[in-house]
Amino acid sequence: MCICCSATRSVAAKRLRTRKKASRCILFAAVILELFLFTQPSMAASPDTVATLIKRTEEQARAFNSGDMTRWHGMILLSGDFTLMQPFGGAASHGFDGSPEHIARLSRLFRNGDAKLEDVTSYASDDLIVLAFIERQNGEVHGLPDQDWSLRVTQVYRRQGSQWQLVHRHADPLVRPIGLDKAAALARGE
Repeated sequence: MCICCSATRSVAAKRLRTRKKASRCILFAAVILELFLFTQPSMAASPDTVATLIKRTEEQARAFNSGDMTRWHGMILLSGDFTLMQPFGGAASHGFDGSPEHIARLSRLFRNGDAKLEDVTSYASDDLIVLAFIERQNGEVHGLPDQDWSLRVTQVYRRQGSQWQLVHRHADPLVRPIGLDKAAALARGE
């Protein structure tokens, strides 16, 4: 064999060995990556985290319905992009006015009440927790005498660092069936 063919064959063999080594390195890295990804514990919220959030939510509802808005505002962690769909209807509100004036106004509108949560279901993932519950509550609302103000509620929490912030709350007073005629009248705005 001539020296040129021998040198060409030698270079080709060296490239093949280098490719095989690279392929083995890539395969090894892929296996390690899969092992790492599939053996890491889930970052999903634990049942204890969900239970703590439910308890905290119930305490917040008690403070809110009793008119202790300073305590309520100190307990609740609202996200900057918080949305609220109020039980009184209307458009969703965005954000929250935490000014002392607004907190004082809320304190005057909700008085002498109490609340207990009745868990319907919850869902948890890495960064979101959804709670669906009945808020069994009573109190004096907007100057009306004490009455039952139970609500069907869905709340969505998002993980921000080590905290769970409330990003959405939807509440409606339709705890008891109202029938098609009443639902249709509400839908028409009557």
